[in-house]
Amino acid sequence: MTYAAGVDVGSTQTKAVIVDENGKIVGYSLIDTGSNVVIAAEKAFLAALDEGELSESEVGYIVGTGYGRYKVTFGNTQITEISCHARGSVHMFPGTRTVLDMGGQDTKAIRVRANGEVIDFCMNDKCAAGTGRFLQAAAALEIPLPELGPTALRADKAVPISTTCTVFAESEVLAWLGKGKKIEDILWGVHKSIGVRSMALLRRVGIEEQVTFTGGVTKNKGMVEVMNQALGFPVNVSEESHLMGALGAALFALDHIMSSREPIAAKEGV
Repeated sequence: MTYAAGVDVGSTQTKAVIVDENGKIVGYSLIDTGSNVVIAAEKAFLAALDEGELSESEVGYIVGTGYGRYKVTFGNTQITEISCHARGSVHMFPGTRTVLDMGGQDTKAIRVRANGEVIDFCMNDKCAAGTGRFLQAAAALEIPLPELGPTALRADKAVPISTTCTVFAESEVLAWLGKGKKIEDILWGVHKSIGVRSMALLRRVGIEEQVTFTGGVTKNKGMVEVMNQALGFPVNVSEESHLMGALGAALFALDHIMSSREPIAAKEGV
């Protein structure tokens, strides 16, 4: 059996996914990108091979994606993360028609066809207000990143966060804390602020059910609940949603492998 791989080099984390000929994930990895993007891509790929107990020679084609896709020097080609998140989302959740991809540095809203083809998309501007990085505004509360979502979910009422600047938002968080507001309510306000901006992006491309939530922020249960409430129905999300870009890249790689076999099959009269 020949395998296909996708490597998604993000600003914060790098993901790699290896799929078999049926599109099933057989190995994956998630590491911090760090300062050397080339090394991060290599490490993620090797870790995915290790996890799947595979050798490099068994992987027939590799697609790089993400902001650092051209740094996947061992890859065969590159495809944008927008196309990869769309493809991965429809593969994992066939009913997907809208995708919300929320990463550390940017957020994208994507409308897709049933086959995963991109119809339309838009991204946030250079400001980090609607991205995972905006959650760093809560750093002043000294709560570990994995606890931000669960803590926010214990809120009674969201404290309004008015600023769109991450730097000023941290000051606003401290100001509310000084006024005696509960940490849970402040955090819920930070999450809701991101949700408002994400909904604006989704409306620009047109919201069609089902909506699939992808990217690293899908690990934050508070953010998932914010989007559920904002949309009025639950988003598609799974334990592998943060791997969606790499999965889509691996599926495009698999397409190449399968298409390259077609002329051979035709000659054999299959």
